[in-house]
Amino acid sequence: MLILLPPSEGKAAPRRGRPLDLAALSAPELTPSRERVLDAVVTLCSGDPAAAAGVLEVPKTQVELVSLNAALRSAPTARADTVYTGVLYDALGLATLSTAARRRATARVRITSSLFGVVAPTDRIPAYRLSGDAALPGLGTVAGVWRAALGPELTELVGGGLLVDLRSGMYAAFWRPAGLPRVATVRVLHEVNGKRQVVSHFNKATKGRIVRALLEEGANPRTPAALAAVLRDLGWTVEETPVRDAVQLDVVVSEL
Repeated sequence: MLILLPPSEGKAAPRRGRPLDLAALSAPELTPSRERVLDAVVTLCSGDPAAAAGVLEVPKTQVELVSLNAALRSAPTARADTVYTGVLYDALGLATLSTAARRRATARVRITSSLFGVVAPTDRIPAYRLSGDAALPGLGTVAGVWRAALGPELTELVGGGLLVDLRSGMYAAFWRPAGLPRVATVRVLHEVNGKRQVVSHFNKATKGRIVRALLEEGANPRTPAALAAVLRDLGWTVEETPVRDAVQLDVVVSEL
């Protein structure tokens, strides 16, 4: 089983640690593409800060993120499971998993990244600001770069197992897993007074809890139906709907 997560917009900037070493990251086949994106970001952010902020759609109150990007090659790094933050990652709590669950996370979890394509939880990365819909001068869209590079790496990681695709729509554009025999996507529906809707907070938090439970339980389902059964055993209400190239699992929650 491979669990594919979105990144977080917010990141915890490491205060100390060795600088970025692209050659030390998992999926070394992605190094040339990582170099291209990194060069484009650093070049952009080493010039006019206002122009860079406009390209990156950085709020005027957060222009310091431009200088953060300019220093990516020398900035301190930390494990990705401590750099990514936000609702999903708070609920998942990668850094607080049991020893066995952390080993499973290293093998089974990958985080989509505009800057690095995908990273493992143990990969050491700096904090950065780069949206999944960004277009960089001299490079084009980051989604276009990763569409051309990610397919072979992720297909190999999935192998004959199940892909659990938890990415948001923006990051799903980096790679479409068409042709894989077993793909499950997860949508979280918030139910109030019999009405269901997708609510961002519940969607992210529940996905984080689901991944944490799967890793702690050691569950390794090989089909969408088996994943749905595991989630039901763990206490969730799950409905299955076939969609193009996948099975969508709707997880229904009613938290207030």
